[in-house]
Amino acid sequence: MEQSIKQVVIVGGGSAGWLTAALIAAEHRSDRPGNLQVTLIESPDVPAIGVGEGTWPSMRDTLRRVGVSETEFFRQCDASFKQGTRFRGWVDGDIGHHYDHPFVLPEGYTEANLVAQWRRQHAQRPFAEVVCFQSTLCDVGLAPKQPQTPEFAAVANYGYHLDAGKFGVFLRQHCIDKLGVRHLLDHMDGVNAADNGDIASLSTRLNGLLEADLFIDCTGMASLLLGQHYGIPLRSEREVLFNDSALAIQVPYPRDDTPIASQTHSVAQKNGWIWDIGLPTRRGVGYVYSSAHTDDEGARSELLAYLRASGAPEELAEPRQLRFAPGYRETLWHRNCVAVGLSSGFIEPLEASALALVEMSATMLAEQMPATRADMVLVAERFNRAFRYRWSRVIDFLKLHYVLSTRDDQRYWREHREPGSIPDRLLEQLRLWRYQPPSRYDFSQIEEMFPSASYQYVLYGMGFEPAHASERGSDRPAVAEQFFRQAADLGARMARALPSNRTLIEHIHEVGLTRI
Repeated sequence: MEQSIKQVVIVGGGSAGWLTAALIAAEHRSDRPGNLQVTLIESPDVPAIGVGEGTWPSMRDTLRRVGVSETEFFRQCDASFKQGTRFRGWVDGDIGHHYDHPFVLPEGYTEANLVAQWRRQHAQRPFAEVVCFQSTLCDVGLAPKQPQTPEFAAVANYGYHLDAGKFGVFLRQHCIDKLGVRHLLDHMDGVNAADNGDIASLSTRLNGLLEADLFIDCTGMASLLLGQHYGIPLRSEREVLFNDSALAIQVPYPRDDTPIASQTHSVAQKNGWIWDIGLPTRRGVGYVYSSAHTDDEGARSELLAYLRASGAPEELAEPRQLRFAPGYRETLWHRNCVAVGLSSGFIEPLEASALALVEMSATMLAEQMPATRADMVLVAERFNRAFRYRWSRVIDFLKLHYVLSTRDDQRYWREHREPGSIPDRLLEQLRLWRYQPPSRYDFSQIEEMFPSASYQYVLYGMGFEPAHASERGSDRPAVAEQFFRQAADLGARMARALPSNRTLIEHIHEVGLTRI
């Protein structure tokens, strides 16, 4: 139990495996002899799923930490800027109605009751548009920075849209060339247990026994180590979030100079919702739906109707079919095995939480890497506690979008509002939010999955009607109005100074950004 942790083996590549390898290797300087060694083994015959094409702003810090160039990231990953999500048709089914969940906090967020003054004087305008400048930028497809702004710096907070397959390849090359990660293309034929129940080694076809002190399961939904070897079950969330299927397709632009959207578009449908993501060379579009409420052909028809209405070419490849079981493993670290990415669970890709959970998991692993096997017990307990909380918060936040909808045209939407499908913790929060807006007091962790401002954007974007008591603390309307004017002024000034998404991306490809 006192043996030192010297060897880490990651099973599986893709975004999850290579992000984890990069963060651990960078933190522990695995390129230097005598330091923690990281090996990643992946099968040459198992392609990455490669659907998650959106990130949170946290990805900027992650890429900076592992030492990559943002310029090269844009060039090699078909990346574009993401400044939030625009939701269309979620409130009552009217596709013409939208609200935004931007990445920038409202102006004066902690200094005034913005909600009360917005309701009193500006409720005819969308909440995000009044309290934050970022909607203005997204309306006209602007970039979040100027060409002279250095790598990873921002004028407006941003994440990325990216080609997930190219992203995995980009990270792999960086890990091998710069971070000292050992890469094995090989088949894993078996998992060998030690006398104490730990994983002692993996049997591989070409490299024999692969021993390690810690094994990280990045084998996707198969979860070969934590799920299959250890039998750690998946906690189903199907009764809360119904979606379990998706159809994904790549859509070419009609012209090379077609504007690139500055945010993800999420468009509600009869039995789910469509994501529409703008990359420099194409759009990534997909329909996430519930197989209990429609069949695959019905979903395909809805997707094709959306594509025709959005100007997609007549000739397109057949959409790719995906299945998933919505849920997560409450024990993510068992003995000397920890799951990261799809092997730990998956919930529909609304609000792009999948890659964010990978980042959080890999960062905690890197920073809290146990020194010995004995320490691993304490670290694992802390890790499991932290991610049970984070998974539950993701589920609450995603469910919030459905609970607030007034759509009544389909059983899918009506059943999402049935009290039995709503987590108790979310029901409690909704009762409190009738009298006071979401605030830092509602969320106890330093690193929350979604800050209280995100809940405000969704609540008031969806038309949530609080009680009059929620105007408590709103006796300084002039202060709130000052912040509203500040948001409008910032939006106007930035709109004059910032280039379009496509213009800045082309500059990055041709000239590059300044490295700090």
